[in-house]
Amino acid sequence: MSSDSSLLIRHARILMPTGDILLGDVLTRGQEIVQIAPDISASADREIDATGLTLLPGVIDPQVHFREPGLEHKEDLFTASCACAKGGVTSFLEMPNTRPLTTTQAALDDKLKRAADKCLVNYGFFIGATPANLPDLREAQPTCGIKIFMGSMRGGLLVDSEEALDPIFAEGSRLIAVHAEDQQRIRERREKFAGINDPAIHSQIQDNQAALNATQLALKLSKKYQRRLHILHLSTGEEAELLRRDKPSWVTAEVTPQHLLLNTSAYEKIGTLAQMNPPLRSPQDNATLWQALLDGVIDFIATDHAPHTLEEKAQTYPNSPSGMPGVETSLALMLTQAIQGRCTLAQVSNWMSTAVAKAYRIPNKGAIAPGYDADLVLVDLENYHPVRREELLTKCGWSPFESWNLTGWSVMTIVGGQVAYERGKLHTEVRGQALRFDG
Repeated sequence: MSSDSSLLIRHARILMPTGDILLGDVLTRGQEIVQIAPDISASADREIDATGLTLLPGVIDPQVHFREPGLEHKEDLFTASCACAKGGVTSFLEMPNTRPLTTTQAALDDKLKRAADKCLVNYGFFIGATPANLPDLREAQPTCGIKIFMGSMRGGLLVDSEEALDPIFAEGSRLIAVHAEDQQRIRERREKFAGINDPAIHSQIQDNQAALNATQLALKLSKKYQRRLHILHLSTGEEAELLRRDKPSWVTAEVTPQHLLLNTSAYEKIGTLAQMNPPLRSPQDNATLWQALLDGVIDFIATDHAPHTLEEKAQTYPNSPSGMPGVETSLALMLTQAIQGRCTLAQVSNWMSTAVAKAYRIPNKGAIAPGYDADLVLVDLENYHPVRREELLTKCGWSPFESWNLTGWSVMTIVGGQVAYERGKLHTEVRGQALRFDG
């Protein structure tokens, strides 16, 4: 299909911006949705019979690590975007801990060029904060925000003292997204638990208090300068309760499916495949995070897709790396929760699309409405299919959710009016576009 062609999706269960379901048709022309109605009489270059399927806004995953440049043996922008398309993810925001680090305009430009050449879906990139790159943090364009690693990081991207953090918060107005863990506490506890090779100790070394300390500091600095703050992958009940008590209007937070659906019991079942930063927590943390998400204390969902090879993951703790893939399974995981009655379809779509577009000020994304971009996913909520390693498109080739039986898998993923994935087949000639960020 050409970039200016038209699509007519017929007989879909359309999730409207109101949260209601309309049984009807959607017409797209070029990259844009032009009409939604119970029955559209117009013709189109291609018609899609969506009988029995549900049409949702494409997922915007606001935290991924796609490893290019420099770590392409784990993942690259092409393989990752293929996995996105299969998972119903039509846009992503990618993190700066590549090689070289994304800390300058030149490094950002390089990533944007690579993505334009390779990505089946839409893309945006964070610029990483260091103690020494304040001009880049103010001036680099286009970027969705500034990423600060307060912990769980070595080298140039670690910014772990209030003295170094303060000037980053003080200058500029761009959104700051923090990985909130207290590196000093982690260092001390790493020494305390040295010599233990059970990966379950990871959740004790990088404990709830380490996360809470850093979130408290980020919140303090955000309030000091009234600076837009986003707290990445919130993992503890204590952090959720802190935000419930004290969350300024300019602060947002996210949670991963892993921190909602997995807990420390996963170490016994899948070992180091359960190792991530911040770590998995207790069942009580799961429950508190869920409630905070339902109540709007937590604003949206991200995967923190951070792949490592099985060979790397097979190393003995603490030599095993932290991180797990997620873009292929996130939507189906959350839609399965909706079908089970834990939340609603409209809530899932808001958490995985609408609220993300709002927080990052991405225009014309996150809703099915005339004038919005035709980033759409048709999902099957009638049938279940297990997560199978051999079917995954991520280069790392594994999932912490392997064998989970899920519904809501993407049947068709549409990016800018072009079909990027349908019924097991990728259209690898499709290319997404660089996302815009208004303000």
